[in-house]
Amino acid sequence: MQTVSQTKVSKFRPYRIISGIVTYLLLLIAAFIFFFPVLWLVLSSFSKTGSLYDFEGFFPPSYGFDTYIKLFTDTGNYDYPQWFLNTLLVACVSCVLGTFLTILTAYAMSRLKFKSRKQMMKLTLILGMFPSFMGMIAVYLLCTQLHIVDSLWGLILIYTGGAPMSYMVQKGFFDTIPNEIDECALMHGANRFQIFMKINLPVAKPMIVYSGLTSFTFPWSDIILPQMLLKSKNHWTVAVGLNDLDATEFARFAAGSIFIAVPIIILYFCLSKFLVNGMSAGSVKG
Repeated sequence: MQTVSQTKVSKFRPYRIISGIVTYLLLLIAAFIFFFPVLWLVLSSFSKTGSLYDFEGFFPPSYGFDTYIKLFTDTGNYDYPQWFLNTLLVACVSCVLGTFLTILTAYAMSRLKFKSRKQMMKLTLILGMFPSFMGMIAVYLLCTQLHIVDSLWGLILIYTGGAPMSYMVQKGFFDTIPNEIDECALMHGANRFQIFMKINLPVAKPMIVYSGLTSFTFPWSDIILPQMLLKSKNHWTVAVGLNDLDATEFARFAAGSIFIAVPIIILYFCLSKFLVNGMSAGSVKG
């Protein structure tokens, strides 16, 4: 009996070794495929000539820090610092207001029972299936009527108004909180606002962080809405400004792309624990 088991182990061991080697090789290849464009962009940002046409193959012929200095000092035609501040303003305000409205919407849909509640949930799910750019013409016409074209606050208004449409994950989180807690608090004289602020909201910290990150990320990197609404160069966001650069300013484009990615990478690393907890908790119940 022992001989048979040893034979089975000896047969399976080479298979497991080969399987492990192949798996790690595939993972390394996939990692290289995803890492190479990032490496190329980083090296391109240090190009001395700055033009894409001067590259020898994939990489620039010479390197230096002139591009990064020029990015923040040469603000005549390409005012990157102003674009960065515009993007930061739009993303931060949209994050705060959008998170607030999304959490309120999710709480109302989860804890409050009212007429047409299920119909509203089905309607938002159906509307969420359509790409957002399908309504761009309607959004632009509304903005012209409200006189908020070429305005950062108009852009913030659109981002904030559309944020509650993605409330389903947050609703799933509130569904996991037992209703008995709310009922007990109501019996002791608490109202709905006190229950939300003092009981449900502290428990929902991972979901608030998740909502804040998602509400911050989209305005931070979006180009479609800003490019459609913002006409003046001093109102542009980073995405619109970098998109306006031509191939002779590719090193500046690469440097601007890397610099704009740094804050959001830091945020994700610092808050990744809450992000994972929020996503997993919100997917338990829908």
